[in-house]
Amino acid sequence: MIKVCVADNFPVTHFGVKSYFKDHDDISIVANVGNLTMVRDILHTKDIDVLVIDLELEGLASIFEVKNILKNFPKTKIIIYSGLSEQIYAPNAIKAGVSGFISKREKLETLGQAIVKVNQGKIIINETVKKNMALIAKQSKSERLYRKLSNREVEVLRYLSGGKKNNEISEILGLNEKTISTYKLRLLQKLNVTNLVDLVNKAKTLEIV
Repeated sequence: MIKVCVADNFPVTHFGVKSYFKDHDDISIVANVGNLTMVRDILHTKDIDVLVIDLELEGLASIFEVKNILKNFPKTKIIIYSGLSEQIYAPNAIKAGVSGFISKREKLETLGQAIVKVNQGKIIINETVKKNMALIAKQSKSERLYRKLSNREVEVLRYLSGGKKNNEISEILGLNEKTISTYKLRLLQKLNVTNLVDLVNKAKTLEIV
């Protein structure tokens, strides 16, 4: 059996996933956790084959924390299971080392298929996203800078859009406030806007937030 841990903020997600896979031939939900600290605790105490985790999980401030999980628990595969835009977040998640990105808009059957395939060592990503990643790779450096944001830039933009100040974001991400200002300036340049209001509106238009 594939031993799975589900890390999500909402009890309804835990209930739905656990109920769906209750009698599954290959998948066993052996743990349900509600924050990042609990994820680390469970990985230290149980052998987890696949971790299904939401990018908006409580305590998960950055995709770099997901990279740390992969580094510290290399035998555990990770699937991002999120309501955030797949087009924006899946490429960066795959680059960070996760094995799959499944939108919460998909059926639980799709999640089940992904868990089985990821456990076999495969990478699961939407075909449209895969094609977009291939197109971005062929673009010139200047085009990529405009069209594709780094992991950190996406994270800073999410917090700016949520009304966080530079000093608050620096505390959350553990970065210098001057560094956050630099990211903010890059975001303004890459998204071709001149102020924070337009930056947030552009982010919403592009479904980054």
